[in-house]
Amino acid sequence: MFLIDKPYVSDFLIETIKKNNFQIVATKEAKELVTDNSLNWISEIDAENTIKNNPNQPVYSNSENSISWVEKNVSATTLPNKIKVFKNKIQFRELLKDTYPNYFFEGVKFEELDNVLIDNLKFPFIIKPAVGFFSLGVHKVDEPSEWATVLAEIKKDINHIKGFYPNEVLDANYFIIEECIEGEEYAVDCYYNDKGEAVVLNIMHHIFSSGKDVSDRVYSTSKEIISLNLPTVQNLVNIIGKKANLKNFPIHIEVRIDSNETIIPIEVNPMRFGGWCTTGDLAWYAFEINSYEHFLYVKKPNWDEIFKDKAGEKYSLILLDNTSGIAQSDIKSFNYELLLKDFEKPLLLRKVAMKEYPVFGFVFTETSEGNEDELKSILTSNLTKYIVKK
Repeated sequence: MFLIDKPYVSDFLIETIKKNNFQIVATKEAKELVTDNSLNWISEIDAENTIKNNPNQPVYSNSENSISWVEKNVSATTLPNKIKVFKNKIQFRELLKDTYPNYFFEGVKFEELDNVLIDNLKFPFIIKPAVGFFSLGVHKVDEPSEWATVLAEIKKDINHIKGFYPNEVLDANYFIIEECIEGEEYAVDCYYNDKGEAVVLNIMHHIFSSGKDVSDRVYSTSKEIISLNLPTVQNLVNIIGKKANLKNFPIHIEVRIDSNETIIPIEVNPMRFGGWCTTGDLAWYAFEINSYEHFLYVKKPNWDEIFKDKAGEKYSLILLDNTSGIAQSDIKSFNYELLLKDFEKPLLLRKVAMKEYPVFGFVFTETSEGNEDELKSILTSNLTKYIVKK
Protein backbone atom coordinates (compact mmCIF):
# COMPACT_ATOMS: atom_id res chain seq x y z
CA MET A 1 0.00 0.00 0.00
CA PHE A 2 1.27 3.45 -0.95
CA LEU A 3 0.54 6.76 0.77
CA ILE A 4 1.45 9.50 -1.71
CA ASP A 5 1.77 13.08 -0.56
CA LYS A 6 3.42 16.39 -1.39
CA PRO A 7 5.88 17.85 -2.20
CA TYR A 8 6.88 15.45 -4.99
CA VAL A 9 6.32 12.01 -6.48
CA SER A 10 8.52 10.70 -9.29
CA ASP A 11 7.36 9.22 -12.59
CA PHE A 12 9.41 6.14 -11.72
CA LEU A 13 7.45 5.51 -8.53
CA ILE A 14 4.11 6.10 -10.28
CA GLU A 15 5.11 3.68 -13.08
CA THR A 16 6.13 1.10 -10.45
CA ILE A 17 2.75 1.39 -8.72
CA LYS A 18 0.93 1.05 -12.03
CA LYS A 19 2.99 -1.85 -13.41
CA ASN A 20 2.50 -3.90 -10.25
CA ASN A 21 -1.08 -2.84 -9.55
CA PHE A 22 -0.03 -1.79 -6.06
CA GLN A 23 -2.71 -0.19 -3.91
CA ILE A 24 -2.53 3.59 -3.64
CA VAL A 25 -4.65 5.50 -1.12
CA ALA A 26 -6.98 8.04 -2.73
CA THR A 27 -6.22 11.00 -0.49
CA LYS A 28 -6.84 14.53 -1.74
CA GLU A 29 -3.08 15.16 -1.92
CA ALA A 30 -2.39 11.95 -3.84
CA LYS A 31 -5.11 12.73 -6.36
CA GLU A 32 -3.62 16.19 -6.93
CA LEU A 33 -0.15 14.74 -7.57
CA VAL A 34 -1.16 11.66 -9.57
CA THR A 35 -3.79 12.09 -12.28
CA ASP A 36 -3.80 8.53 -13.61
CA ASN A 37 -7.24 7.11 -12.78
CA SER A 38 -6.26 3.64 -13.97
CA LEU A 39 -4.14 3.00 -10.88
CA ASN A 40 -5.35 0.67 -8.13
CA TRP A 41 -6.87 3.45 -6.04
CA ILE A 42 -8.43 2.51 -2.71
CA SER A 43 -10.49 4.75 -0.48
CA GLU A 44 -9.15 6.19 2.73
CA ILE A 45 -11.72 4.16 4.67
CA ASP A 46 -10.58 0.91 3.03
CA ALA A 47 -6.95 1.79 3.68
CA GLU A 48 -7.73 2.60 7.30
CA ASN A 49 -9.58 -0.71 7.81
CA THR A 50 -6.82 -2.71 6.11
CA ILE A 51 -4.13 -1.26 8.39
CA LYS A 52 -6.29 -1.69 11.50
CA ASN A 53 -7.09 -5.33 10.65
CA ASN A 54 -3.54 -6.20 9.70
CA PRO A 55 -0.94 -4.64 12.05
CA ASN A 56 1.88 -5.79 9.76
CA GLN A 57 0.39 -4.35 6.58
CA PRO A 58 3.32 -3.01 4.47
CA VAL A 59 2.89 0.74 3.99
CA TYR A 60 5.25 2.94 2.00
CA SER A 61 5.09 6.71 1.70
CA ASN A 62 7.04 8.96 -0.63
CA SER A 63 6.75 11.84 1.84
CA GLU A 64 6.75 12.40 5.57
CA ASN A 65 3.83 14.76 5.04
CA SER A 66 1.67 11.61 5.15
CA ILE A 67 2.56 11.08 8.83
CA SER A 68 -0.36 13.35 9.69
CA TRP A 69 -2.70 10.97 7.79
CA VAL A 70 -1.36 8.04 9.80
CA GLU A 71 -1.85 9.84 13.12
CA LYS A 72 -5.35 10.94 12.17
CA ASN A 73 -6.66 7.70 10.67
CA VAL A 74 -4.83 4.78 12.29
CA SER A 75 -3.86 6.16 15.69
CA ALA A 76 -5.07 2.96 17.40
CA THR A 77 -2.44 0.84 15.59
CA THR A 78 1.28 0.46 16.29
CA LEU A 79 2.26 2.40 13.17
CA PRO A 80 2.20 5.94 14.67
CA ASN A 81 4.46 4.93 17.57
CA LYS A 82 6.95 3.29 15.22
CA ILE A 83 7.09 6.53 13.28
CA LYS A 84 7.38 8.78 16.33
CA VAL A 85 10.31 6.92 17.89
CA PHE A 86 12.35 7.71 14.78
CA LYS A 87 10.93 11.04 13.74
CA ASN A 88 11.64 12.54 17.14
CA LYS A 89 15.42 12.51 17.41
CA ILE A 90 15.33 12.73 21.20
CA GLN A 91 13.17 9.60 21.46
CA PHE A 92 15.47 7.85 18.99
CA ARG A 93 18.52 8.58 21.14
CA GLU A 94 16.65 7.19 24.13
CA LEU A 95 15.91 4.01 22.17
CA LEU A 96 19.63 3.38 21.57
CA LYS A 97 20.90 4.62 24.92
CA ASP A 98 21.97 1.11 26.00
CA THR A 99 23.86 0.58 22.75
CA TYR A 100 25.67 3.94 23.00
CA PRO A 101 25.83 4.64 26.78
CA ASN A 102 28.52 7.33 26.47
CA TYR A 103 26.83 9.31 23.72
CA PHE A 104 25.90 12.87 24.78
CA PHE A 105 22.57 14.43 23.78
CA GLU A 106 20.15 16.89 25.32
CA GLY A 107 16.70 18.17 24.35
CA VAL A 108 16.00 21.90 24.55
CA LYS A 109 12.85 23.94 23.88
CA PHE A 110 13.25 26.56 21.17
CA GLU A 111 12.30 29.41 23.53
CA GLU A 112 14.98 28.25 26.00
CA LEU A 113 17.88 28.24 23.53
CA ASP A 114 18.92 31.69 24.75
CA ASN A 115 19.36 30.23 28.24
CA VAL A 116 21.58 27.28 27.27
CA LEU A 117 24.70 27.11 29.46
CA ILE A 118 27.40 26.73 26.85
CA ASP A 119 30.12 25.96 29.39
CA ASN A 120 28.33 22.72 30.28
CA LEU A 121 28.40 21.40 26.70
CA LYS A 122 30.97 19.22 24.98
CA PHE A 123 32.48 20.81 21.87
CA PRO A 124 32.11 20.41 18.99
CA PHE A 125 28.38 19.67 18.90
CA ILE A 126 25.49 19.59 16.46
CA ILE A 127 22.21 21.38 17.08
CA LYS A 128 19.08 20.72 15.01
CA PRO A 129 15.29 20.48 15.30
CA ALA A 130 14.24 17.36 17.22
CA VAL A 131 11.76 16.74 14.42
CA GLY A 132 13.42 17.77 11.18
CA PHE A 133 14.05 17.07 7.52
CA PHE A 134 16.50 17.85 4.70
CA SER A 135 19.25 19.27 6.99
CA LEU A 136 16.95 22.23 7.68
CA GLY A 137 18.02 24.17 10.77
CA VAL A 138 21.11 22.01 11.31
CA HIS A 139 24.30 23.69 12.60
CA LYS A 140 27.70 22.62 13.86
CA VAL A 141 29.25 24.57 16.76
CA ASP A 142 33.01 24.10 17.17
CA GLU A 143 33.69 26.48 20.07
CA PRO A 144 31.81 28.72 22.55
CA SER A 145 32.58 31.92 20.63
CA GLU A 146 30.41 30.69 17.73
CA TRP A 147 27.24 30.17 19.77
CA ALA A 148 25.77 33.66 19.46
CA THR A 149 26.16 33.62 15.68
CA VAL A 150 24.71 30.12 15.35
CA LEU A 151 21.78 31.03 17.57
CA ALA A 152 20.98 34.00 15.33
CA GLU A 153 21.23 31.76 12.25
CA ILE A 154 18.89 29.19 13.78
CA LYS A 155 16.24 31.86 14.37
CA LYS A 156 16.70 33.11 10.83
CA ASP A 157 16.47 29.55 9.46
CA ILE A 158 13.26 28.81 11.31
CA ASN A 159 11.59 31.99 10.11
CA HIS A 160 12.67 31.20 6.54
CA ILE A 161 11.52 27.56 6.37
CA LYS A 162 8.42 27.88 8.54
CA GLY A 163 5.41 26.73 6.54
CA PHE A 164 7.26 24.65 3.95
CA TYR A 165 6.42 21.40 5.77
CA PRO A 166 3.82 20.31 8.37
CA ASN A 167 4.80 19.94 12.05
CA GLU A 168 4.99 16.16 11.73
CA VAL A 169 7.88 16.67 9.28
CA LEU A 170 9.57 19.77 10.66
CA ASP A 171 8.80 21.00 14.17
CA ALA A 172 11.08 23.71 15.56
CA ASN A 173 9.50 23.77 19.03
CA TYR A 174 12.20 21.42 20.33
CA PHE A 175 15.88 21.12 19.41
CA ILE A 176 18.43 18.43 20.14
CA ILE A 177 22.00 19.23 21.07
CA GLU A 178 24.26 16.23 20.59
CA GLU A 179 27.93 15.43 20.33
CA CYS A 180 29.57 15.67 16.93
CA ILE A 181 29.96 12.19 15.50
CA GLU A 182 33.30 11.57 13.80
CA GLY A 183 33.85 9.61 10.62
CA GLU A 184 32.46 9.46 7.10
CA GLU A 185 28.72 9.93 6.66
CA TYR A 186 26.52 7.45 4.81
CA ALA A 187 22.82 7.21 3.97
CA VAL A 188 21.15 3.80 3.88
CA ASP A 189 17.86 2.61 2.43
CA CYS A 190 16.57 -0.60 3.95
CA TYR A 191 13.41 -2.38 5.03
CA TYR A 192 12.36 -4.99 7.57
CA ASN A 193 10.48 -8.03 6.28
CA ASP A 194 7.62 -9.91 7.90
CA LYS A 195 10.10 -11.77 10.12
CA GLY A 196 11.79 -8.56 11.26
CA GLU A 197 14.93 -9.20 9.19
CA ALA A 198 16.68 -6.10 7.84
CA VAL A 199 17.32 -5.94 4.08
CA VAL A 200 19.75 -3.27 2.88
CA LEU A 201 18.91 -1.86 -0.56
CA ASN A 202 21.51 0.88 -0.99
CA ILE A 203 24.38 2.62 0.82
CA MET A 204 25.40 6.13 -0.25
CA HIS A 205 28.42 8.16 0.78
CA HIS A 206 27.33 11.66 1.84
CA ILE A 207 30.25 13.94 1.06
CA PHE A 208 30.83 17.43 2.41
CA SER A 209 32.83 20.43 1.24
CA SER A 210 34.23 21.20 4.72
CA GLY A 211 33.93 20.40 8.41
CA LYS A 212 31.23 23.07 8.71
CA ASP A 213 29.18 21.82 5.79
CA VAL A 214 25.89 20.18 6.85
CA SER A 215 24.19 20.31 3.43
CA ASP A 216 22.65 17.47 1.41
CA ARG A 217 24.29 18.44 -1.90
CA VAL A 218 25.96 15.14 -2.97
CA TYR A 219 25.28 11.46 -2.19
CA SER A 220 27.21 8.78 -4.11
CA THR A 221 26.91 5.01 -4.33
CA SER A 222 29.08 2.37 -5.98
CA LYS A 223 30.17 -1.25 -5.77
CA GLU A 224 33.09 -0.20 -3.57
CA ILE A 225 30.99 1.94 -1.20
CA ILE A 226 28.42 -0.80 -0.61
CA SER A 227 30.88 -3.72 -0.41
CA LEU A 228 33.11 -1.94 2.10
CA ASN A 229 30.33 -0.85 4.47
CA LEU A 230 27.61 -3.49 4.16
CA PRO A 231 28.69 -5.73 7.11
CA THR A 232 28.97 -2.75 9.50
CA VAL A 233 25.67 -1.24 8.34
CA GLN A 234 23.88 -4.59 8.49
CA ASN A 235 24.84 -5.05 12.13
CA LEU A 236 23.40 -1.65 13.10
CA VAL A 237 20.10 -1.98 11.22
CA ASN A 238 19.65 -5.39 12.84
CA ILE A 239 20.00 -3.78 16.29
CA ILE A 240 17.57 -0.96 15.44
CA GLY A 241 14.98 -3.40 14.10
CA LYS A 242 15.06 -5.53 17.24
CA LYS A 243 14.85 -2.58 19.63
CA ALA A 244 11.93 -1.00 17.77
CA ASN A 245 10.27 -4.34 16.90
CA LEU A 246 10.01 -3.49 13.20
CA LYS A 247 8.26 -5.65 10.61
CA ASN A 248 7.22 -4.79 7.06
CA PHE A 249 8.65 -1.32 7.57
CA PRO A 250 10.95 0.78 5.33
CA ILE A 251 13.49 3.28 6.69
CA HIS A 252 16.12 5.72 5.47
CA ILE A 253 18.98 5.94 7.97
CA GLU A 254 21.96 8.29 8.15
CA VAL A 255 25.10 7.10 9.94
CA ARG A 256 28.75 7.90 10.48
CA ILE A 257 31.49 5.28 10.33
CA ASP A 258 34.98 6.02 11.66
CA SER A 259 38.37 4.51 10.76
CA ASN A 260 37.83 1.74 13.33
CA GLU A 261 34.53 0.79 11.63
CA THR A 262 32.61 2.06 14.64
CA ILE A 263 29.17 3.07 13.41
CA ILE A 264 26.84 5.56 15.08
CA PRO A 265 23.42 6.49 13.67
CA ILE A 266 22.61 10.14 13.11
CA GLU A 267 18.91 9.75 12.45
CA VAL A 268 16.29 7.43 10.98
CA ASN A 269 13.52 8.56 8.65
CA PRO A 270 10.51 6.21 8.92
CA MET A 271 8.11 4.70 6.38
CA ARG A 272 10.18 5.73 3.36
CA PHE A 273 13.54 5.75 1.64
CA GLY A 274 15.17 9.08 0.69
CA GLY A 275 12.75 12.02 0.53
CA TRP A 276 11.52 13.48 -2.76
CA CYS A 277 11.85 10.00 -4.36
CA THR A 278 15.61 10.41 -4.46
CA THR A 279 17.67 7.55 -3.05
CA GLY A 280 14.95 4.96 -3.67
CA ASP A 281 14.99 5.86 -7.36
CA LEU A 282 18.79 6.17 -7.48
CA ALA A 283 19.13 2.44 -6.74
CA TRP A 284 17.38 1.74 -10.05
CA TYR A 285 19.55 4.06 -12.14
CA ALA A 286 22.69 2.73 -10.47
CA PHE A 287 22.00 -1.01 -10.07
CA GLU A 288 18.54 -1.69 -11.56
CA ILE A 289 17.24 -2.35 -8.06
CA ASN A 290 13.62 -1.28 -7.79
CA SER A 291 13.56 -0.47 -4.06
CA TYR A 292 9.76 -0.24 -3.94
CA GLU A 293 9.26 -3.66 -5.51
CA HIS A 294 11.90 -5.15 -3.25
CA PHE A 295 10.01 -3.90 -0.21
CA LEU A 296 6.52 -4.97 -1.33
CA TYR A 297 7.65 -8.32 -2.75
CA VAL A 298 10.14 -9.01 0.08
CA LYS A 299 13.13 -9.33 -2.26
CA LYS A 300 16.82 -9.17 -1.38
CA PRO A 301 19.50 -7.77 -3.71
CA ASN A 302 21.94 -10.33 -5.09
CA TRP A 303 24.99 -8.12 -4.67
CA ASP A 304 27.45 -10.57 -6.28
CA GLU A 305 25.37 -10.60 -9.44
CA ILE A 306 24.64 -6.86 -9.38
CA PHE A 307 28.31 -5.93 -9.02
CA LYS A 308 29.67 -8.08 -11.85
CA ASP A 309 29.93 -5.15 -14.29
CA LYS A 310 29.96 -2.23 -11.85
CA ALA A 311 33.64 -1.73 -10.95
CA GLY A 312 34.77 1.90 -11.18
CA GLU A 313 31.44 3.64 -11.75
CA LYS A 314 30.06 6.03 -9.14
CA TYR A 315 26.39 7.02 -9.17
CA SER A 316 25.39 10.26 -7.48
CA LEU A 317 22.33 12.13 -6.37
CA ILE A 318 22.86 15.90 -6.47
CA LEU A 319 20.54 18.28 -4.67
CA LEU A 320 20.35 21.69 -6.32
CA ASP A 321 19.46 23.69 -3.23
CA ASN A 322 19.65 27.46 -3.32
CA THR A 323 22.89 28.39 -1.56
CA SER A 324 23.50 31.43 -3.76
CA GLY A 325 22.33 34.02 -1.27
CA ILE A 326 19.95 35.28 -3.94
CA ALA A 327 16.33 35.43 -2.81
CA GLN A 328 13.94 33.16 -4.69
CA SER A 329 11.85 36.20 -5.57
CA ASP A 330 14.85 37.75 -7.39
CA ILE A 331 15.48 34.69 -9.59
CA LYS A 332 14.05 34.59 -13.11
CA SER A 333 15.19 31.11 -14.11
CA PHE A 334 17.78 28.36 -13.68
CA ASN A 335 19.94 27.25 -16.60
CA TYR A 336 19.59 23.48 -16.40
CA GLU A 337 21.16 22.93 -19.81
CA LEU A 338 24.37 24.66 -18.70
CA LEU A 339 24.38 22.59 -15.52
CA LEU A 340 24.12 19.27 -17.39
CA LYS A 341 27.11 20.17 -19.56
CA ASP A 342 29.27 20.13 -16.41
CA PHE A 343 28.72 16.39 -15.93
CA GLU A 344 30.23 13.48 -17.78
CA LYS A 345 27.07 11.38 -17.92
CA PRO A 346 23.88 12.87 -16.44
CA LEU A 347 21.25 10.15 -16.08
CA LEU A 348 18.23 12.15 -15.02
CA LEU A 349 17.22 15.75 -14.35
CA ARG A 350 14.28 16.62 -12.13
CA LYS A 351 13.15 20.21 -12.06
CA VAL A 352 11.39 21.59 -8.99
CA ALA A 353 9.01 24.54 -8.77
CA MET A 354 11.52 26.87 -7.15
CA LYS A 355 8.85 29.42 -6.26
CA GLU A 356 7.36 26.89 -3.83
CA TYR A 357 10.53 25.33 -2.38
CA PRO A 358 14.13 26.54 -1.92
CA VAL A 359 15.31 23.88 -4.37
CA PHE A 360 15.97 24.07 -8.12
CA GLY A 361 15.89 20.34 -8.68
CA PHE A 362 17.85 17.09 -8.56
CA VAL A 363 20.34 15.44 -10.91
CA PHE A 364 21.33 11.77 -11.04
CA THR A 365 24.75 11.20 -12.59
CA GLU A 366 27.22 8.47 -13.47
CA THR A 367 30.89 9.35 -12.93
CA SER A 368 33.77 7.19 -14.07
CA GLU A 369 36.77 6.51 -11.87
CA GLY A 370 39.25 9.38 -12.04
CA ASN A 371 36.65 12.00 -12.96
CA GLU A 372 35.44 12.78 -9.43
CA ASP A 373 36.37 16.45 -9.85
CA GLU A 374 32.93 17.08 -11.36
CA LEU A 375 31.40 16.01 -8.04
CA LYS A 376 33.81 18.16 -6.03
CA SER A 377 32.99 21.12 -8.24
CA ILE A 378 29.21 20.92 -7.77
CA LEU A 379 29.73 20.24 -4.05
CA THR A 380 31.41 23.59 -3.52
CA SER A 381 29.34 25.58 -6.02
CA ASN A 382 26.83 28.16 -4.79
CA LEU A 383 25.06 27.67 -8.15
CA THR A 384 25.17 31.36 -9.14
CA LYS A 385 26.76 30.21 -12.42
CA TYR A 386 23.38 28.73 -13.43
CA ILE A 387 21.05 31.37 -11.99
CA VAL A 388 19.43 34.01 -14.19
CA LYS A 389 18.37 36.99 -12.11
CA LYS A 390 15.39 39.19 -12.85
